[in-house]
Amino acid sequence: MAKQRKIQNGRIGKDRKTDYSKWRLLDEDGRQTWHYLRTDEEEKEWPQSTADKYHLGMPTNLPDLAPAKTPLQSIDNGLEFFSKLQLPPGNWGCEYGGPMFLLPGLVITWYVTETPIPEAHSIEIINYLFARQEAEGGWGLHIEGESTAFGTSMNYTTLRILGVSAEDPRMIKARGVLHSLGGAVCGPHWTKFWLSVLGVTKWEVANPTPPELWLLPDWVPIAPWRWWIHMRQVFLPMSFIWSKKWTYPETTLIKELRKELFTEDYEKIDFAYHRNSISPRDNYHPKTWVLNSLNWLLVNIYNPYLRTKSIADSAEAWTWQLIKWEDQNTDFANLGPVNGPMNLLACYIQEGPSAYSVHRHRERMEDFLWVKDEGMLMNGTNGVQNWDTAFLIQAVMEAGLAESPKWKPMLLKALEYLESQQTLENRVEQEKCYRHPTKGAWGFSNKDQGYAVSDCTAEAVKSVILLQAIPGYPKLIPDDRIKLAIDIILTYQNSSGGCASYEPTRGSEYMEYLNAAEVFGRIMVEYDYPECTTACVTALKIFQAHYPDYRTADIEAFLKGCVDYIRKAQRPDGSWYGSWGICFTYAGMFALESLRLIGETYENSERARRGCQFFIDRQMEDGGWGESYRSCETGVYTPHEKSQVVQTAWVVIGLIEAGYPDVAPIKKALKMIMERQQKNGEWLQEAIEGVFNKSCMISYPNYKFIFPMKALGMFSQKYGDIDLL
Repeated sequence: MAKQRKIQNGRIGKDRKTDYSKWRLLDEDGRQTWHYLRTDEEEKEWPQSTADKYHLGMPTNLPDLAPAKTPLQSIDNGLEFFSKLQLPPGNWGCEYGGPMFLLPGLVITWYVTETPIPEAHSIEIINYLFARQEAEGGWGLHIEGESTAFGTSMNYTTLRILGVSAEDPRMIKARGVLHSLGGAVCGPHWTKFWLSVLGVTKWEVANPTPPELWLLPDWVPIAPWRWWIHMRQVFLPMSFIWSKKWTYPETTLIKELRKELFTEDYEKIDFAYHRNSISPRDNYHPKTWVLNSLNWLLVNIYNPYLRTKSIADSAEAWTWQLIKWEDQNTDFANLGPVNGPMNLLACYIQEGPSAYSVHRHRERMEDFLWVKDEGMLMNGTNGVQNWDTAFLIQAVMEAGLAESPKWKPMLLKALEYLESQQTLENRVEQEKCYRHPTKGAWGFSNKDQGYAVSDCTAEAVKSVILLQAIPGYPKLIPDDRIKLAIDIILTYQNSSGGCASYEPTRGSEYMEYLNAAEVFGRIMVEYDYPECTTACVTALKIFQAHYPDYRTADIEAFLKGCVDYIRKAQRPDGSWYGSWGICFTYAGMFALESLRLIGETYENSERARRGCQFFIDRQMEDGGWGESYRSCETGVYTPHEKSQVVQTAWVVIGLIEAGYPDVAPIKKALKMIMERQQKNGEWLQEAIEGVFNKSCMISYPNYKFIFPMKALGMFSQKYGDIDLL
């Protein structure tokens, strides 16, 4: 505790840095946590690995390799490097950063629950936030976005909690940006929620999040069980905390923040007046008149006159039970890094600081933290372990290298990892807590987190089937478990024929009229996604080839619906909009693969030809493709100022899947990819690759290895291992 108070009282000097030779990444069956060693003896017992050094931005001292001239030589060099990053359980790790609103929720929760903050954590979080400060002085929604009231107010507050002086020139600059945006009262709902918890604002500034919604009968169209899983799992603890109107006791720091975050004196602010105040930069999805009217009724009629103590108590009791089930079903890892800290705070409020739930939550917060050359960030989930590992297996197989003695041990470890991460049971009180079945599925990160995802299950089972079919590989996952995975995939289809992510769509798109987040779009319910749909199609087609007699009619009906959806989702210009990667290049790759699997290619399909032409028309001078994240926000293809190896690989994969007849643009693209490969086999990080909810970008650093190698491998299998350089 003394250490925490020392940090919070400003004892951390400017530009301090930890000794990076003391950081270690521990991977326990897919649970990844960073540890800072304190003694020489600890360092001797736990040497720093190549993967540790790489992720920390330290020299790996891996040797230069013979220059690659052919695709397979380039893949071999890439694997020489990437295989060294494989972690002991068999998976690959990486940062999953990008959003700039995650660390503040955690640090504020640490502060108000009086959780000791390790000094090394504080130093490196400070370093990361300053490394990601925009040139104008603020912070955005994500690392490539412009400064916003949300990003600036929350990260400024985080730095002050961690001991940075308000008089630091960078903080003065940040305050200037925040004030130009209207101050913290012009932040979106999440800003107002967290600052009310901290006691910097009053609860009147936050629009209501009544837990009574959880008491609505399931048939009600707006009942929370119908919402998208991330939305409802954030709303759950948020509504519990809002109902309690819990606020941390006033401290000197809180008094200082009240003077720093606003454009007028704290005592003069009418916080209730600012419930709907928001900076134009933050207002990506403006609140609708429907939501504003509902909020007015809650604030002016329901809360003061109709909300009895018994109603509030019942609602809090039920939300608390749902919170407990979420914790139990994930061993306190929770769905993600937004509801995780909120659940920690809810447990602290309900059960007190010494409760096991609080202790275990504090431990689990480490699962989301990642250390890199810029400092410590918070990942968008507790990792991407299952997802990236499945894709790596497929990339190597596409190149025809799965039987190579050189790479078989790597693939065998990856297979062992996937075997260990399949979920073989459903959740506790699954129906009562509105969870989709999980038995047979794979999640995005690891089994601990335990949320089943359609495309994660599809990509994993696809990798397993293909690899286990190769002579010499053991059948670690038996037929009955493979069939369980197929069974769960078949539950994800919507009436449109498309597939959702965590569960089929439960509510109407009209629910977006109640989207209160302001900074995100398409957040209220599940949707159809070309990416998820294609993953399910490919998994089922591969399964059919090996198990032709299992649920044949169900699979055929499912596939027909999927392909019909893919066809309908294509835009008149030939493109598909992507929801999880940037953006049209990502979705187009998947969609063209789907069409190929049902026999539609460039040769015989007008749809495939239009999809290919959309890509060809946007090829850049150097042979590559580069797409800006602005495409996700606007829904219109927006070129990046520079071509990107990842997006170029996506397009090449799509063109090859479609059977595009002119090899020249494909060769030119792969030549660019090979030219950017470094002498040691790696590719360097370029622009951000992923997205969620249209407006927030997120990093997939392993993509720069996986997809270039997959594209090169597909080319070599189709056109031969010819010289491209």
